[in-house]
Amino acid sequence: MMKTILITGGAGFIGSHVVRRFVRNYPQYKIVNLDKLTYAGNLANLKDIEKEPNYEFIRADIVAAELIKKIFQKYRFDGVIHLAAESHVDRSIANPTEFIYTNIVGTVNLLNAAREIWDNMDGKRFYHISTDEVYGSLGETGLFVETTPYDPRSPYSASKASSDHLVRAYFHTYKLPMVISNCSNNYGPFQFPEKLIPLVINNIRNNKLIPVYGKGENIRDWLYVEDHAEAIDRIFHAGINGETYNIGGINEWKNIDLLKLLCSIMDTKLRRTAGTAEHLITYVKDRAGHDLRYAIDSSKLQNELKWKPSTRFEEGLEKTVDWYLANEEWMKNITSGDYQKYYDNQYNKR
Repeated sequence: MMKTILITGGAGFIGSHVVRRFVRNYPQYKIVNLDKLTYAGNLANLKDIEKEPNYEFIRADIVAAELIKKIFQKYRFDGVIHLAAESHVDRSIANPTEFIYTNIVGTVNLLNAAREIWDNMDGKRFYHISTDEVYGSLGETGLFVETTPYDPRSPYSASKASSDHLVRAYFHTYKLPMVISNCSNNYGPFQFPEKLIPLVINNIRNNKLIPVYGKGENIRDWLYVEDHAEAIDRIFHAGINGETYNIGGINEWKNIDLLKLLCSIMDTKLRRTAGTAEHLITYVKDRAGHDLRYAIDSSKLQNELKWKPSTRFEEGLEKTVDWYLANEEWMKNITSGDYQKYYDNQYNKR
């Protein structure tokens, strides 16, 4: 079936994997990638598919309501996969306002445009991608389920919780067909190196200290990004309107244990003496409002839509390390310190 699908934030880490999957797997779809190209959006992530006939890129900010409305009027989208977001907790603590505008106001602008254009809701779908951080923090036991009460602890998670509630409100108030997914921590190629795993890979390669919050005892559930993209595909096509699906890696690790494993892999890959990288670990003051543990129960998604993660963590971590070591130029470009100039130049060359 011919459809036109809008993917917001498609030049980002998770978004680029979703765009690539949809462009390649659904040649009958027209995939429109809308991205503001902030520091975390990178068209180099999509060089392999940018000339495909069913792909188009639009540079736009979802906060610009009138522009978003005009784009919807022009393309008459059949579906929206909404990934565009400010997503780094530390940045949200430093500048919460930016997160409120992008994650809340931007989502409302997309919802309003869809509601206005979709006179006939049949076959339409608004898919909002969120985070497990909206649920707050777990103790040593238990898992987040789709009915876990929201308890966000950072400006980032609070902004995502708000956008989740608004998407559900549009479903109940306006009958806007929607689904939501909340996922655990992603890792893999193309992730901006402010996030833990690529930051550590880059620091080890350059013999820089590896900062660890507190004692490194915070626990996260890790999900390989391509497994996440597959789950998004499954939910977009087979999910039930009005439902929420949790996407987890079934893969909990203490931060310090993850770092030691990563250090060991890097020593091997760089042919350094065992233990070399681990000496770079340094403990720093804990982050404000740092949640102790996240862990997701994805049994609903597994049972109803027959999805489960297929990438073993050690395998995914090695693939991730190999990718970063093989793409040093990509890393240098985005860590040069002048992010916006780089992205503006990159866009203008198109």
